[in-house]
Amino acid sequence: MDTKISWAEAAHPDELDEEFDTFPTSKAQDVIRMRYDRLRSVAGRIQTVVGDIATQGERLQALLSWRDPRATFLFVIFCLVAAVALYVTPFKMVISIAGIFWLRHPKFRSKLPSVPSNFFKRLPSGADCML
Repeated sequence: MDTKISWAEAAHPDELDEEFDTFPTSKAQDVIRMRYDRLRSVAGRIQTVVGDIATQGERLQALLSWRDPRATFLFVIFCLVAAVALYVTPFKMVISIAGIFWLRHPKFRSKLPSVPSNFFKRLPSGADCML
């Protein structure tokens, strides 16, 4: 184990105190409440991220599961056109064009979201149905 990049010295004293606390705890109620609130905030952030990932997965499923026939039709046509274009175009040229597009100067970028990302964000998800 490489000890030069260890974060053991960067641990907060309260975290170490929490780690080595006995069961049942011997700390004051204020300390326990602070630990519990910190745990709740971290769990809330994790739940938000997992919910966002689930929403994106539901939107992808809407593309592929015929829930939205217009979106599925457009997606299948796009996949067919992209497959034909990638079949006839050399791979080095595809990578070069993609690199030039992603590394273009900010002056040539649009402030609006791209059409594919805007289309994907407008697809239905389970969160939309719950509201």
